[in-house]
Amino acid sequence: MFDPTHLRTFLAVARTLSFTQAAAQLGISQPSVSQHVRRLEEAAGRQLLVRDTRAVSLTDNGEAMAGFARSILAAHDEAASYFTGTAMRGRLRFGAADDLAIAQLPGVLRTFRQRHPQINLELTVTQTAALQRRLAANQLDLVFVKEPPGETSGRVVRRDRLVWIGLPGTRLPDDAPLPLITYAAPSLSKTTAVRALAEAGRTWRITCKTLEVNGVLAAVRAGIGIAVYPASLVPDDVQVLPGTLGLPELGDIDITLVANPRSPKEPIEALTAAILRQPFPSTTAAPSDDDVAAP
Repeated sequence: MFDPTHLRTFLAVARTLSFTQAAAQLGISQPSVSQHVRRLEEAAGRQLLVRDTRAVSLTDNGEAMAGFARSILAAHDEAASYFTGTAMRGRLRFGAADDLAIAQLPGVLRTFRQRHPQINLELTVTQTAALQRRLAANQLDLVFVKEPPGETSGRVVRRDRLVWIGLPGTRLPDDAPLPLITYAAPSLSKTTAVRALAEAGRTWRITCKTLEVNGVLAAVRAGIGIAVYPASLVPDDVQVLPGTLGLPELGDIDITLVANPRSPKEPIEALTAAILRQPFPSTTAAPSDDDVAAP
């Protein structure tokens, strides 16, 4: 009933909320993307997307179709792999930014290993800059990282929003430097935070510097300060700080997959497809009630 090609195209539009970006990801023309989506809507008998000159969004039926599409394509790929009898072999050296690894990847990597047991998957978890250096040095085959929009070097999985996080009930001083928790440099979140505060004329002091995401979250949970974090990854026990605190906007980041052109393509494409099929949590909205945040 539903053509897998049309489903893949629809999922690309659902991820990027852009016909242009979906076309670029899939290597087809934008009219082809529009045609695939239209035929899928005709097959479903429902409107799946709302399109105007400025934005693309999913209808309720579109959200439902995205879930069905992931399941259908996963079963389709598994059946194709089984009946072709050509199990992939070899090694895949995969690197992931630490915050993405703990929140997004365990389920998809477990499924990948079950479907491709003869691929030796080697996982490296660290900061984006270190992963990019190792990729350039031919020490990794594929990395899952965060990059500034417009500067991405790989395939965009989704766009996320950077937010300020702190403990529930946090209040910030009006006449003292902001207590800032950061990664050690180089760090996209640190660079973004410092630039935004400087442009807003706010002073800050580093109250904790850490090499990994667990250190950032531990410091936030201890009330040592505030930090910058991707909105969709914010844990339940910390809070997105509201606009009433006067903190500057931080903008967006792209979550991307960057492949090593010198590495075997088949394992990279298989893991890339598995990650692209994964449903990601929606961006967390900042609270709008009274003061919140820092002790």
